[in-house]
Amino acid sequence: MSRILLIAGDFVEDYEIMVPFQALQAMGHEVHAVCPEKREGDSIKTAIHDFEGDQTYTEKPGHHFTLNATFAETDPADYDALVVPGGRAPEYLRLNERVLELVRHFMEYEKPVAVICHGAQLLAAATSLEGLRVSAYPACAPEVTLAGGDFAEIEVDQAITCGKLVSAPAWPAHPAWLKQFNTLLD
Repeated sequence: MSRILLIAGDFVEDYEIMVPFQALQAMGHEVHAVCPEKREGDSIKTAIHDFEGDQTYTEKPGHHFTLNATFAETDPADYDALVVPGGRAPEYLRLNERVLELVRHFMEYEKPVAVICHGAQLLAAATSLEGLRVSAYPACAPEVTLAGGDFAEIEVDQAITCGKLVSAPAWPAHPAWLKQFNTLLD
């Protein structure tokens, strides 16, 4: 069993927080979901992003997700792996230096990291992606490239593993993304 840190914020993508949170627990892992300035028991708002034939995804109100750990008390050394869901949260979470420090810890210590969709924005803001093949929502490709990464343009239901990093373009990739991430946790 691994201890996994999940970093999120308001308007995280609903499926991209709830599915890995529940699935990883069902696999026997301990998952702590945190958000800056929030405590265990607080909730964050989620957004549902869907692909309906428009030039980009649509966004609808999601659910309230209850956090089960306190951000201010988070020590990355206590965790074996990191999950960064997408949605709009990574866009502003990357402005929080403590969040970036947490992400850097997992990358520097070569612990398993799973990012999906816009989660790559947080990764690109925290560290160099030099030598890494990284997938993300296509609109994040410039950030991956500017951070030195090789953007992996893959199907929306696929995932890619590069070293200890598992990445995917969006929630339709959950089966592949979670399977690859779980392999790194064993």
